[in-house]
Amino acid sequence: MYKRSFPLFIGMAALLPWMSLLLAGCKDAESHPKAAEIPSALVTRVVRDNLASTLTVAGQFQPFQEVDLHAKVSGYIRRIGVDIGDRVRTGQVIATLEVPELTAQVAGAQASVQHNESEIARAKSEVLGAESNHVALHAAYMRLEQASKSRPGLIAEQELDDARARDLDSEAKISIAKSALEASEGNLGVARADRQRIQALSAYSVITAPFSGVITMRYADTGSLIQSGTTSNTQAMPVVRLAQSDMLRLRMPIPESDVPYIQDGDEVQIQVQATGKTFPGKIVRFTRSLDTSTRTMLAEVDVPNPDLKLSPGMYAQVVIALQQRDNVLTIPTQAIVQSEGQPYVLVIDASDTVRKRLVTLGIEGPDKSEVISGVAAGDQVIVSGQTNYQVGEIVRPKMTRLMTTPKQGGN
Repeated sequence: MYKRSFPLFIGMAALLPWMSLLLAGCKDAESHPKAAEIPSALVTRVVRDNLASTLTVAGQFQPFQEVDLHAKVSGYIRRIGVDIGDRVRTGQVIATLEVPELTAQVAGAQASVQHNESEIARAKSEVLGAESNHVALHAAYMRLEQASKSRPGLIAEQELDDARARDLDSEAKISIAKSALEASEGNLGVARADRQRIQALSAYSVITAPFSGVITMRYADTGSLIQSGTTSNTQAMPVVRLAQSDMLRLRMPIPESDVPYIQDGDEVQIQVQATGKTFPGKIVRFTRSLDTSTRTMLAEVDVPNPDLKLSPGMYAQVVIALQQRDNVLTIPTQAIVQSEGQPYVLVIDASDTVRKRLVTLGIEGPDKSEVISGVAAGDQVIVSGQTNYQVGEIVRPKMTRLMTTPKQGGN
């Protein structure tokens, strides 16, 4: 039996040093955990800063004024001197209509005025004649009456009565002549008014530009029949469309939640993607009424465009400053976690332990938010992967510098 157990004893003795080393290694591992097993966390500090709340919306350029030019009288286009893209000035002739019957009406109205002027001249002559005749007859009557009084019976009563009758008749004729003169003057006023009306209609046969702008559409050519655009029961075709493009309206929708912060004169930054240009502007007007379908309110910025580099219909990104807060506590937007409507942040305390802090937020900027309560200046907050950490867990904080990103469509 001694010979059989000797090899086993020798084998066990050879393994004892290795087993002792293995046990010692296990004890060291249990008593000294590796630093690599502690997770790292990207953090940044709560700081005081000036914060502005902004809104970025898409706007569209519109002409400052735009109108379809109609003819006020019916006629054929004799000449049209503009085409699409042409710039025109206020009062410039756009088109001329041929209206033969209107020309005849103008001539007839002028003849009527001249006729009434002649009637007035004749009536004035009749008044003068009646007055002269009355003076003579009245003087004769007065002489006869004076003679009859000085020498009774010298003048027959019949002769005196006849003279008196002629005197009264001549006086009545003066009144008749003056009435005829007034009637002629009234007819002249009517004729002149009619002539003025027809001449005004004749002037409408020349279509002019009501303001300086650009012809954006042409609907008719030489020889086209244009119907009068003065009645609502006819679908009159316009001649051209004119748009004022040297000044544009930039229209943009403001969300309902941001409407209370919009005021006349608010500064904006306008970025036109088509041209790559960015320039400032100011809100000059807004509708003060919400669109019930989109829950937005239209606001406008007037944009000078003297060189016509901007075209109506172009889009632009508009950044509007809504609110301003100075020297307030701020944290990056990425650090905020929303949970059932209650925001919170994960804070790393002095022992590198994760703590949960409920926060009350103020205004929100492009990349930061105001914190009214819940954290203090200098606190370290986790800015990414918050779901990977447990409250009470020890972490290794790693300070980071966040890149800013513009905010779209909210305050």
